[in-house]
Amino acid sequence: MEPILAALLGYLSGSIPFGLLLTRAAGMGDVRAIGSGNIGATNVLRTGNKGLAAGTLLLDLLKGFAPVFAAGLIWAGSGGSEAGHIAKTFAAGGAVIGHCYPVWLGFKGGKGVATNAGVSFGLALAIGIAYAAIWLSILAIFRISSLAGMAAVVAAAAAAPLFGYPQFFPVLAAIALLILYLHRANIARLLKGEEPRVGGTRKT
Repeated sequence: MEPILAALLGYLSGSIPFGLLLTRAAGMGDVRAIGSGNIGATNVLRTGNKGLAAGTLLLDLLKGFAPVFAAGLIWAGSGGSEAGHIAKTFAAGGAVIGHCYPVWLGFKGGKGVATNAGVSFGLALAIGIAYAAIWLSILAIFRISSLAGMAAVVAAAAAAPLFGYPQFFPVLAAIALLILYLHRANIARLLKGEEPRVGGTRKT
């Protein structure tokens, strides 16, 4: 039951649509009606409100970090470090799936990049740092949000065994494949040289 409960904890946390909640609370309507229609920080930025975008980013990070960290504490305390690692793995997968496919929004959510950043930090500090370093570096160089996000999710999966956490590689690899799949339209535009840079208005 522990893995199922951990996955449910992750899913419920990940499925909180902070981007939608913040924009509505600010009187800016439904963020799904603009840009890409996603609920993540990149699309919230298209409202022109950088504060809301930053808030969405931080909260999406937190909703990935919190359940993974909590699962590790809860189940490691009752079943040892191995049980804690298993619980963290299931909570990690649940959190990203919750963000991408929230039941409250008809299973239409975001693309999981920020939530997976929080997940990475929850799994291990070294993995989170690798994620953040690649994400920010690629974004600073190319100013293409989708490219930075995809590079970061792949980097997190690669970092797990490199930094001594091979037990987390399967879930991070699966998450990376999911996020790459959700970015398939972005990949097509990247190949054509048509992907917009940060601050653009085209769909991502």
